Amino acid sequence: MPLSALKEWDTQSRLLAGGHLSLLIRKGGIMETHDGFEVEHRRFLLYPTFLHQNPQELKGEYQPLLRDDPAPGQIHFPALAEVVAVHKVESLEGALALEPLQALTAGAIERRFHYRNRPWVHALLLRVRPLTAPLVLDETPGMLGCVSWVPLGEVEVEAGDPAVSETELAVRQAELERLLG
Repeated sequence: MPLSALKEWDTQSRLLAGGHLSLLIRKGGIMETHDGFEVEHRRFLLYPTFLHQNPQELKGEYQPLLRDDPAPGQIHFPALAEVVAVHKVESLEGALALEPLQALTAGAIERRFHYRNRPWVHALLLRVRPLTAPLVLDETPGMLGCVSWVPLGEVEVEAGDPAVSETELAVRQAELERLLG
């Protein structure tokens, strides 16, 4: 089955793969159509990127995880992610309420919320399964640029158990739902 990958900051990709987080706040790029937001893929690989990773937009406790690209020109895919829930958050209050569940600072959430004069963000709750065998691909010209989705074609991956138990993921989902009201 062909797989795609979602570009996400290296630090956030590692936090998801390690089970420290299950939530991403995204502005767009996942896929925006004239009808609004849709998740283009319900199952995808995490594509750690170093482009635009901003230390000022990460909470202090996660800044020690920032690093330079250890293998420029190669992508080390850490995990397979499955979308559990997607919420379009159309109030800044609601978006800021999600700060405890993810790695971005309140200022970063607010900037994303107002980006392009479109006041909303998307909250993606993910079940993340670290890969049991590394998948390393050479970065091709088709992977470059500020795109969120990268089609990988037919790649073989084997994912292990979820980084977070189903019980813990349910707790995180319940907290997300509570915060969104």
